[in-house]
Amino acid sequence: MRFMFVGDSMTIGRAGDFTWRYRMWQHLNSTFGGPYRIVGPRSELYEGSDAYADPAFPADARRHLAGWGEGWQHMAPLIGPAAGAARADVLLVSLGLIDLGFYTDAEQTAANVRRFIAGARAGRPGVRMVLLPVIPNSRAEEDAPFAAEVARFNELLAKAVADLTTAASPVLLAARPDAYDIHRDTYDGTHPNASGEHRLAGEFAAVLHQAWGIGGPYTPERVR
Repeated sequence: MRFMFVGDSMTIGRAGDFTWRYRMWQHLNSTFGGPYRIVGPRSELYEGSDAYADPAFPADARRHLAGWGEGWQHMAPLIGPAAGAARADVLLVSLGLIDLGFYTDAEQTAANVRRFIAGARAGRPGVRMVLLPVIPNSRAEEDAPFAAEVARFNELLAKAVADLTTAASPVLLAARPDAYDIHRDTYDGTHPNASGEHRLAGEFAAVLHQAWGIGGPYTPERVR
């Protein structure tokens, strides 16, 4: 089974981060009973750094399709070729905040979600996808109109998932991380610290396990 992580700055991480991708790699190692690979065209952190917090994080597990400042509109045209070339079976996707903050409104962002799903299927028919809603962040806490836009997008995201999921290529919506607190789980109000990484990985792990029987329950102690 081949997993691809897709996301923005919260997924790519910066020098000194473990990243939630690392937490998922550890989780899969400890709970997934079959052979698997992590795939994608990129492997670096922000600005090309390779300074992951754990230097033992193997190169082949660092693969991803994530970029600082990249959102649904950037990934929609990239996902088909990337998923096809990597023969991805499962996409774990965390996008949306950067779109709403800098590029597109809720409706436009939701349209790009639909483009992304179509592109993924064009490149890799039968691919499965787990999409994370936009999670709590400092701007939404301080800016009521922006918070309303985030809420609106999350509603549209849920509708897109309901409309577009199929038996051949299921699309599932992860929950917003339980008890996610930007003052405890981020280092700047947006980007996850160690506890935030565990919470993000835990939501993806829960969907994989509960919906498809992939892996097991997420246990932070097991993945350090």
